Amino acid sequence: MIATAIDFDPDLVSRFDRPGPRYTSYPTADRFTESFGPETYRSAIASRNTGGVHRPLSLYAHLPFCHDICFYCACNKIVTRDREKARRYLDYLAREIEMQSALFGADRSVVEMHWGGGTPTFYDSAELRALWRKLGEQFDLAPDGEYSIEADPRTVDAAIVENLRETGFNRVSFGVQDLAPEVQAAVNRRQSEERTMGAIAAARAAGFASVNIDLIYGLPKQTLISFNRTLARVVEARPDRIALYSYAHLPAQFKPQRRIDPADLPSPQTKLQLLALGVERLGAAGYVYIGMDHFALPGDALAVAQRQGRLRRSFQGYTAGADCDLVGLGVSAIGAIGPTYSQNFRDLDTYYDRLNR
Repeated sequence: MIATAIDFDPDLVSRFDRPGPRYTSYPTADRFTESFGPETYRSAIASRNTGGVHRPLSLYAHLPFCHDICFYCACNKIVTRDREKARRYLDYLAREIEMQSALFGADRSVVEMHWGGGTPTFYDSAELRALWRKLGEQFDLAPDGEYSIEADPRTVDAAIVENLRETGFNRVSFGVQDLAPEVQAAVNRRQSEERTMGAIAAARAAGFASVNIDLIYGLPKQTLISFNRTLARVVEARPDRIALYSYAHLPAQFKPQRRIDPADLPSPQTKLQLLALGVERLGAAGYVYIGMDHFALPGDALAVAQRQGRLRRSFQGYTAGADCDLVGLGVSAIGAIGPTYSQNFRDLDTYYDRLNR
């Protein structure tokens, strides 16, 4: 293994450590306005392949349901145990898929797809397969496309992971955040190390081309010693990609975060040290710094694309694939057609009402 030197400047990070909209997506959520309507969207689609330049499609499907609430979460999610409520959402999502695909006519070639949430694996394997079939009926999914799904290790076992691969997904991202039991208790996400490592092993056995793990630094009860243990265990598992996100404590904006005791949060200085520790450990383990929060093994497609000058960043994140137009499907989903960005309604009732109209 060759250690990868990653230049980390704590003074520079401290200098630009200011509150702001979520930085992982651009344009940020506060840039969207209701002045962009359906006619503008149709016009953008009609003119997307002008000048003889063909752009394939990337699909994003938002599946918002979760069994439990994670206190740190700032995603657009709906916590429920009502299976019928979740199935009703799939019926409406299928209607939107049909409406969206009709706008593209015969030009429906898809080379990338990502399912996020919420917790996509809230649904069982049969429901996920049915949604995949619906998308395959309405769009032309390339046989060699990149198809990824977010999965909660607490909701999957080896059989479910294998079903995801058989359905057609070839990339999977597991939410981990932190392996320390005291941190997990503080954020209401109890997830055993055995379960997490079992999910990674199952993905490898099933033949996924890439396995990603999400980690968060700055969580309550997190210390340099405990986070160092988490990093050591994650590095030992050797996921292809690691996303190391910063926790943003915004309880006025995200109600679940009000259940986190501010006294349990690391100090700004400690949080910076946690980031530095993550950068140092991942670099020493041979991971390549891709950009922003992302690291990848040298043989991963993102690292290869970076070396070859082909790395791009779309609204969904870094990609080594073609320059695509993004179709957002589901409540709060964001799409990007040509030079335009648009977002579906963020609340379920309004989303249903507009589809009914």
